[in-house]
Amino acid sequence: MSVQGTILVLDGVSTNRIMLKVQLTAAWYHVVQGEKLKGLTALVRRTRPDLVLTAQTLPDGTAADVKKLVMNEPDLVDVPVVAIAPQNDKGARLRALADGLDDVLAHPFKDTLLLARIRSLLRARADTQDLQVNDGPQSMGFAEPETGLIAPPKAARVDILTHTARTGALWHKALIGKTRHNISWHTQSNLQGLLSGSVPDAIVVELDANPSGLNILADLRSRGATRHTVLIGVLNDNDASKASEALDRGADAVCLGGFCAQEIQLRLENQITRKARMDQMRASLKKGIAESWIDPLTGLHNRRYAMRAIGQIAHQAVRTGRGFAVMLADLDHFKAINDSFGHASGDLVLTEAATRMKNLLGTTGFVARIGGEEFMIGASNISRPQALKLAEAICDSICKAPFHLPDQHDPIPVTISIGLKVSVPQLWSQGNDPETTENLLKSADKALYAAKKAGRNQVRIRQSAA
Repeated sequence: MSVQGTILVLDGVSTNRIMLKVQLTAAWYHVVQGEKLKGLTALVRRTRPDLVLTAQTLPDGTAADVKKLVMNEPDLVDVPVVAIAPQNDKGARLRALADGLDDVLAHPFKDTLLLARIRSLLRARADTQDLQVNDGPQSMGFAEPETGLIAPPKAARVDILTHTARTGALWHKALIGKTRHNISWHTQSNLQGLLSGSVPDAIVVELDANPSGLNILADLRSRGATRHTVLIGVLNDNDASKASEALDRGADAVCLGGFCAQEIQLRLENQITRKARMDQMRASLKKGIAESWIDPLTGLHNRRYAMRAIGQIAHQAVRTGRGFAVMLADLDHFKAINDSFGHASGDLVLTEAATRMKNLLGTTGFVARIGGEEFMIGASNISRPQALKLAEAICDSICKAPFHLPDQHDPIPVTISIGLKVSVPQLWSQGNDPETTENLLKSADKALYAAKKAGRNQVRIRQSAA
């Protein structure tokens, strides 16, 4: 998205394009113009618009054709397309929504409403782009390649918020026969009833002269639980100023001219489909981030996580004045296990060793696999005697119970060597910071080397990084 925001205006009538350009340029948007479908593919690839405003009818096509063309461009699949319909043509508005357009504005419209709708759609697109890395979550291996819009859930939860119980019941009855979603309703005075249950996928809010509806929009958008819920406002009149304020307060869409069940149903389908896509992207990104800290074989944390965790433990020690421990552990003669029993058996030994160490450590700290058969253990709020006892327990957890392999009749013995470094705030030099992560690991590594040299299957502790 450009700093200004690039808006593509499509209209076969030059005066309409000029008027829109004047309005949008005055609001500091960069405007690109076109008049028909022919050549549009090259135009969108060259200009990469952040939003498209198109007349519902072009000389050689329709707004629906524009939407399909933009959707066919993988890098622009999230670009919103808004149709501009003729004056007072409700049928045209409903057709545009049915065709999957992101919104419809009907002539004549005020600058305030046009700009509020643009701001709302650009915010939504920015949210989508925030979930992408280098134009797509798959670029870091966090997701499957983009395939366009995702089908919405079979039955989303939709709540209606109205001023009176009578209106809520009427809207509920009208929507029940037009949508596949689960519909319930509450009065706005009973917002707690809505928030006390499971989080709705969409909420339809009645707006009128009473400011409570606008305040509810802002409240719902600010809450963590409903931050990603679809919010649709319904105005009983065509008040552009109030519609603009609703959009700026967090509404995803506003229906003008009173409740229309068909329009609500179409907007719900479009918005819930978009929400489903966003939810999947968020889940994919969270999963990818989590997996970037995990060793895929053992399920332990990896070196990347361990290095950051040790730094955090050290900083925590500065605040609390409590000691912490760093251990480097290495399975003894692991190459011989791979050579004698095969790499698959070696992997089983690694996995079982990881499980034993993780179960023993519990919530005391973390265990990470940082190399082939090498592990790092970190523990906070621990004294030197406690750390030594923990290291010896880890050593015993490996050596005292042999490892069973699927193709071997007899279990095989496995041992581990551990180098321990304990850092205690009381021993730090006056006025000096604790040792760096690099020095802590050097100390633990030297202790590990000493344990190996002394015959393996034991713990050695080092007092300093010298």
